[in-house]
Amino acid sequence: MAKDSKKDYSQYFDFSDAKVISQDEFSKKIRIRGREINIKAEPNHRQEKQRGKEDIQVLYETAVPEELKTIGKGKHYIVYTYGCQMNEHDSETIKGLLETMGYQATEDRKAADIILLNTCAIRENAEDKVFGELGHLKTLKLENPGLLLGVCGCMSQEEGVVNRIMQKHGFVDMIFGTHNVHRLPHLIQEALFSKEMVVEVWSKEGDIIENLPKKREGMRGWVNIMYGCDKFCTYCIVPFTRGKERSRRPEDVIAEVRELARQGFKEITLLGQNVNAYGKDFTDLKYTFGDLMDDIRKIDIPRVRFTTSHPRDFDDHLIEVLAKGGNLVEHIHLPVQSGSTEVLKRMSRKYTREHYLNLAAKIKTAIPDVVLTTDFIVGFPGETDEQFEDTLSLVREVGYDFAYTYIYSPREGTPAAVMEDNVPMEVKKERLKRLNETVNEYSQRSNEQQRGKIVEVLVEGESKRNSTVLAGRTRSNKLVHFEGSKELIGTFVQVEITDPMTFYIRGNLLTEPVAANQ
Repeated sequence: MAKDSKKDYSQYFDFSDAKVISQDEFSKKIRIRGREINIKAEPNHRQEKQRGKEDIQVLYETAVPEELKTIGKGKHYIVYTYGCQMNEHDSETIKGLLETMGYQATEDRKAADIILLNTCAIRENAEDKVFGELGHLKTLKLENPGLLLGVCGCMSQEEGVVNRIMQKHGFVDMIFGTHNVHRLPHLIQEALFSKEMVVEVWSKEGDIIENLPKKREGMRGWVNIMYGCDKFCTYCIVPFTRGKERSRRPEDVIAEVRELARQGFKEITLLGQNVNAYGKDFTDLKYTFGDLMDDIRKIDIPRVRFTTSHPRDFDDHLIEVLAKGGNLVEHIHLPVQSGSTEVLKRMSRKYTREHYLNLAAKIKTAIPDVVLTTDFIVGFPGETDEQFEDTLSLVREVGYDFAYTYIYSPREGTPAAVMEDNVPMEVKKERLKRLNETVNEYSQRSNEQQRGKIVEVLVEGESKRNSTVLAGRTRSNKLVHFEGSKELIGTFVQVEITDPMTFYIRGNLLTEPVAANQ
């Protein structure tokens, strides 16, 4: 980021007006502008950079003690989620904890007794949205002083964010991070009875907490298989906010998937910041992501997806397993970020353009009907016109069905944030436009190949624009719109494709609900 536009976080580190009320080895109480704050643990960027040698513990504890199971009786909650599927899954756990405590969900802010913002730190605009939302919630808090407001998730792992909340948003009651979601019942208890802001953000790598309650909705379920990331791409804050890579035990993952199958879920998505690295941290057994997928393939659940994968760790064994098909779908999200080897090196992606193209070709050979999607960042520091053209040519060579495309956004605390951001914004926008046009061309071309085909669609719900139109996805994750009764929601149907569009395809319903392909 250019120096003249760089955010000045220093104002949020000035605590000269803060008074220390008490302090011991476990916590520190301070008073800022009339609000007392109990800091049990706060984020430390230096600690987050370290990768400790201590063993990761797997804990099978009860998250909600008996005495806290009625604390929310007759009360209501709202959880707002920003960001990735990992955050969506964390919100399922947060909702599960709240409902175990007696809270009930509501969409009415004025009826809510607790509102939590589960935040994302990937891009600056996500951060801006959260602080904008806090501004709106301040009015609500003034009208209802008993309302508990909390900020959690990846933003909470950033020193500047936590200090800004303590300095400028004293009406917030709780701040907690990604490693101690399971501590929510205790933090609520403390915030309710002490009337102080409670800050508890762990910077050390988290343990793995099993058996946490989850509130899942719909017919699709998220299943975490691992946490954290060790790749340290120069633009990414995730290795600091989510900690080091740590895999759940295979038996725990498989038991959860079997339980979801028993409950009738139609589709699961295995989650991790880098799912391909699953099992690499095990010291007592040799068991990789390919092995896990091979075992889950044998479980009676119609569709199994995964996200997100890293090209460097996508091995031949995994390709071999995915080629077996069955409930393993023909869609792979394979983020590339840039088509230029030089830019990839500055990003510290740890693979070359040639490696990626060879991998894509290998996947297409093994799985001929595979659909590949990806992520791109344009305007990374130092990206030349020629290097951007490398990205466009990669799109043409791979032929993606879809891509998430972004203008580079510096994140405070990452190595790229101190690089000279020498690509003008108008150039970034023009590159993004050209990239999207190229991706859309191949999306349309891929969708056109579906014309006249009969595809299996998992019906997810009504179209947002027309209640007589249903929307669902194929095994390859293509969005399909067709007319039908809402009783079909949650079932598999056969649809004949009639009108391929760029971002979705239209079709005609052929049959009543059918069994999913196994």
